[in-house]
Amino acid sequence: MPKSFDLQIFVEDTTGRSDLNILTVQVTDKNERPVFRGNMAIQTVTIYVLEGTPPECIYQVDAADPENAELKYSLLPAPVPFLVLENGAIFTTKEFDYEKDPHCYFLNITVTDPDGLNSTKTVNINIININDERPYFTTKQRIYRIPEEQSPGTVVANITAKDPDDEDSPSRLFYSIQSSDRYFSINPSTGVLQVTGKINRDALPLRLHPNISLIVRVEDSPSSSHASEMEITIIVDDINDNPPECNPSTFRIEANENTIAGTFLLDLRNYCKDIDVDPPNNQFNFTGLSGFRSNNFALESTVSGRLVMTESIDLENPANLGAEVYSLTVRVQDIACPNYSNIIYIYIRIKPVNEFFPVFSNSSYEFNVPEITKVGSSIGRVNARDKDWSPSVITYSIVAGGGTKDYTNIFWISPTKGDVKILARLDYETTQKHILTVQASDQEKTATASVTVNVLEVNDEEPVCSPNFYSFQIPVSLAVGTNINGFRIECQDRDSDPRSFRYIINEGNVNNHFTFSPSAGSNTSRLILASRFDYDSGLDTNWIYRLHVYITDDNLLSARDKTTDLIKTGTVTLSIRVIPNPTTVITTTPGFTVVTKMENLYSESAWYVPFVITLGSLLLLGLLGYLGFLLATWVRTCCPPAGKAGDVLLINAAEKKKPKKDVIVTMTKLNTVFDGEARDPVTGKIYEFNTRSGARRWKKSNEPLQPAPAMQVTSSATDDSGQGADRAGAPSKKEPSEKRKELTAETKPAAKP
Repeated sequence: MPKSFDLQIFVEDTTGRSDLNILTVQVTDKNERPVFRGNMAIQTVTIYVLEGTPPECIYQVDAADPENAELKYSLLPAPVPFLVLENGAIFTTKEFDYEKDPHCYFLNITVTDPDGLNSTKTVNINIININDERPYFTTKQRIYRIPEEQSPGTVVANITAKDPDDEDSPSRLFYSIQSSDRYFSINPSTGVLQVTGKINRDALPLRLHPNISLIVRVEDSPSSSHASEMEITIIVDDINDNPPECNPSTFRIEANENTIAGTFLLDLRNYCKDIDVDPPNNQFNFTGLSGFRSNNFALESTVSGRLVMTESIDLENPANLGAEVYSLTVRVQDIACPNYSNIIYIYIRIKPVNEFFPVFSNSSYEFNVPEITKVGSSIGRVNARDKDWSPSVITYSIVAGGGTKDYTNIFWISPTKGDVKILARLDYETTQKHILTVQASDQEKTATASVTVNVLEVNDEEPVCSPNFYSFQIPVSLAVGTNINGFRIECQDRDSDPRSFRYIINEGNVNNHFTFSPSAGSNTSRLILASRFDYDSGLDTNWIYRLHVYITDDNLLSARDKTTDLIKTGTVTLSIRVIPNPTTVITTTPGFTVVTKMENLYSESAWYVPFVITLGSLLLLGLLGYLGFLLATWVRTCCPPAGKAGDVLLINAAEKKKPKKDVIVTMTKLNTVFDGEARDPVTGKIYEFNTRSGARRWKKSNEPLQPAPAMQVTSSATDDSGQGADRAGAPSKKEPSEKRKELTAETKPAAKP
């Protein structure tokens, strides 16, 4: 603190007079005791020193004098292995040994100022024990003997040791086995040596070396280098713990059925052994031969284990049926206690001798097969047996026959079942009968049988006609009944009578203009014109006919046979072009105007269609009426009335200068419209047809014929004799809208085609 203080003293009276002066206070020093600082100022300091540590500074005492005088340090008691320097540093004077020296020291540290004032504090010094001693074993025994097959956990030895570092307390030592061993383990805390794995004296390596050496190690900590080791030896003794065993334990042997009595079959001693190491634990005998009909076999002696046959066996003898395999058992047993044993199973198969040939159930077989039988179908089965016991496995094969010019063999037989199948299609017209030689074999002996396959005829060939396609032209004026262009077809069928053919024009015969004569009963027929062409009235519209003719071979079959028998059909295509006369008007005349009328046929269930059509028709009718009114007004204003012949001649003369035009009205049906009718020449019924698509249906008795969909009208004048006027009057039967369309076409000289 400051050594002096200057105080300003202020004084004031009641009248307001004042004065200020300075008062100086000086502080004089007084000698005080030194004081400790740091941890020693507040507590007793404890210092830990490890044993074996060389002399060194272990603590620095910190003290101060209030007057900042130089201090001196000292300690009591004096005869201790410590010293304190004048600067307060505490040093050890020796290397401590925990096992020999005191474990704790109390030092009184005194600090003194120059005037003799002092302060004292106590310092506690503890010597810390370190692990610097090696433990040693106290167990003296080094050799132990145990029998094999001890259960896990069996105590073999109790290993003990001590550590000099732990003289005053129980030693905490750690035990371990250093050598690699799978049979024993040691408790790391107690040193108890126990069995941990199966000890088999009869297996390697104990079979050759029954002594087990272990290196036991004791440590005073898991990571310390202070340890001791000791070798102990454990001797494993053999016991009779294994029965005699045979490898294999099941024997399967064969003997021919004619093997004589006394024949040696099996030596069991060669296959059996006892793996125990020391006699008599590894000695055994053979006893107890038993089993089904074991009296046919015997053991020569209990020691040798040789099996011999005492009687011969004939499998064909009814007394031995089912005795093909004999099941025997033999017991192999230890001589020493506890007399372990095992069972040997012996299966003796009496091997049959092949003495008989296979025999077919029939000497010959006959199969009837339709020629249309599918490839891969089974057509029959052959069967053969063998009198040998047990019945031999018979395999079948075709050794001869069954070939054609196209196939080496068209038949196949199942090797195991004897099923005969076809590999290729049969053809009665080529081969009516196949003779096969079938062989049955039991792998050693064979037998054969004859198989006859009769091919049954089936109508599987379709008529073939010549020519099958022909194209020609005929005039439109050809007379009915004429053989068209002298055309005739000639048909052949490999499996049908020439009288069985029937000729049908299936497609393209619009209006039934064509027919064949004769239509059935002959292999030749001519094409005849059955009805004349009528293009003038619009009944005929097609100029090209494409006829599809079907030729069937069912003419000689009854109605019942046609529903069951196979019927084949051939096809011939004819293309006929009709050539018009020179005076006939061709619809393809250049420079014509086409007026198209669209008619929509709708379903009655669509209720909204009539409504929309009616509404549209009313609007269209009003528009057409308004346009007609305007046209009539314009004609009345611009054209003079027709009253004189001269005026007509002038009009006709003017018309001659215009190019000739054709007006064609066509009707397009959105659904099928049947616009023609004709009589069917076979049934006599009336049917309707569509001239454009060729669709047909039978006409209902109360339904009138529908109008033709298109008609041709020529409206231009050809001469001055008035024919133009007659033709102009022809369209008067049309609808008003169509009239207006034609008049418009006639009054427009520049109309485009």
